[in-house]
Amino acid sequence: MISLHAGSAVTAAFLASLVEAVEALTIVLAVAIVRGWRPAGLGAVAGLLVLALIVVALGPLLDRVPLNVLQIAIGILLLLFGMRWLRKAILRAAGIIALHDETAAFASETAELREQARRQEQRHEQRLDWLAGLASFKAVLLEGLEVVFIVIAVSAGRGVLLPVSAAAFAACLLVALSGVVLHRPLARVPENALKFAVGVMLSAFGLFWTGEGFGVDWPGADLAILAFIALFLGTGLACVALLKNRVAASSAS
Repeated sequence: MISLHAGSAVTAAFLASLVEAVEALTIVLAVAIVRGWRPAGLGAVAGLLVLALIVVALGPLLDRVPLNVLQIAIGILLLLFGMRWLRKAILRAAGIIALHDETAAFASETAELREQARRQEQRHEQRLDWLAGLASFKAVLLEGLEVVFIVIAVSAGRGVLLPVSAAAFAACLLVALSGVVLHRPLARVPENALKFAVGVMLSAFGLFWTGEGFGVDWPGADLAILAFIALFLGTGLACVALLKNRVAASSAS
């Protein structure tokens, strides 16, 4: 059963980290193209260092929390986190809200940075590269915090922190190397499908952890995670189909 839990946790961490890294890369690349690689790189590295400090600080604190309290807290947060991702993915798949477009996000961020540079030149000010670096720093830090939370949440108390962390690092490294080589956002990554999958998996983990925290003895132990994944996946797909039918009926009337 440990291998089943580890495999599910590693998969969830890898996919979630892939999505978050793609979103961070879009902003870092925009900064690099408009203001240069130096502020973009320094901002990204600073964000990574702050993330590392947060992980180092949180690690010892988690060991002092009673396991059942940790399970309940993390379970509820995972449920909220996973359902948020799943809700947005369902609405996008049904065509109710627009799909997230990394190319459009990249163009918007680039235009904003260029407008900022233009205003500075008109005022005869020196280039404030630290503002560009701050944009890169915030992107890496905010998206990275979500990765850190997911890694800690799906691995806490199970002794799988190392493989889960390795999976998250591999996903981030893959995206970073792709960005350096291609010099453009990874628009072809099926982000909504990945968010749908991650939302399903995080919600399943959240339900499992919350139940364990309250002393529920799940039938099949860790196998219950697969049942919860099937439950959330089936419910999500049913919601997409239902919403698509409503949209089509509304358009026809």
